[in-house]
Amino acid sequence: MAIEIKKVSLDALDDLVALFDQYMVFYKKPSSPAQYKKYLAERIKNNEATVFIAYDDAGSPVGFSLNYHSFSSVSQGKVVVLNDLFVSPDQRKKGIGKALISSSLNLAKEIGAIRVALATAKDNLSAQSLYEKIGFIRDNDYYSYSLST
Repeated sequence: MAIEIKKVSLDALDDLVALFDQYMVFYKKPSSPAQYKKYLAERIKNNEATVFIAYDDAGSPVGFSLNYHSFSSVSQGKVVVLNDLFVSPDQRKKGIGKALISSSLNLAKEIGAIRVALATAKDNLSAQSLYEKIGFIRDNDYYSYSLST
């Protein structure tokens, strides 16, 4: 099976929304394609994110990665935050996740970013295994905190 990775434009928004809705349901959020379409369209229109979609041989969307552009004050450089990665459950273990991550790494190189950062759930062992296999190193120096506003 050949996988084609494409950078998402507004023309492919419906393909992205279908996958994003599955992703949100996976994370126990309600199915809400209209809400997600609005959110994703804003990110793309405002150049706040770069999104890649993986397509299978039949041209069906089978996965995506959503990358935010950020900065590191300490490192004095750009950072690509691979915030969301999803592959349809029936398409996993076929190299699609790895291909999407490669697209994120290539994006980082193209824009001169110093690194790609990502996070995953502590119990998402398959994702952790993939990230470490690719060469990502788990941070043991910093804790992550958040506060809802």
